[in-house]
Amino acid sequence: MFPLTAFADSAQAALSYVRSNASVFNLPEDFFENHDIHIHVPAGAIPKDGPSGRPARRDVAVSGELSLSGRILPVGGIREKILAARRAGVREVVLPVKNMVDIDDMSEKMKKDLSFFFAESIEEMVDKVLI
Repeated sequence: MFPLTAFADSAQAALSYVRSNASVFNLPEDFFENHDIHIHVPAGAIPKDGPSGRPARRDVAVSGELSLSGRILPVGGIREKILAARRAGVREVVLPVKNMVDIDDMSEKMKKDLSFFFAESIEEMVDKVLI
């Protein structure tokens, strides 16, 4: 279980990034003056339905850490994440460029039927993940 502050810090970093790059996401200048932002972290990863702008693709898994400047930083546990993605029926995995070495080190059997996309920035990921 992650401490709540870890989620709050991640949410704040993501919100700061979106605010500073609003034009990249085609948000009007007054967007944050006229909209409340709600971030939902489902307990136990229980899926929730409801409107959220562009829906996320269900066949894509993403991992990485987002910096305030929009860079995608590498993360650990890639092998376990790939196994979980496979079990969930994922077809495409989006990872930080610096995690490419983790994929190169995996057996072909583990990578079978999966395609991988490696990104250095959040802009590269958005269209891969959102419909």
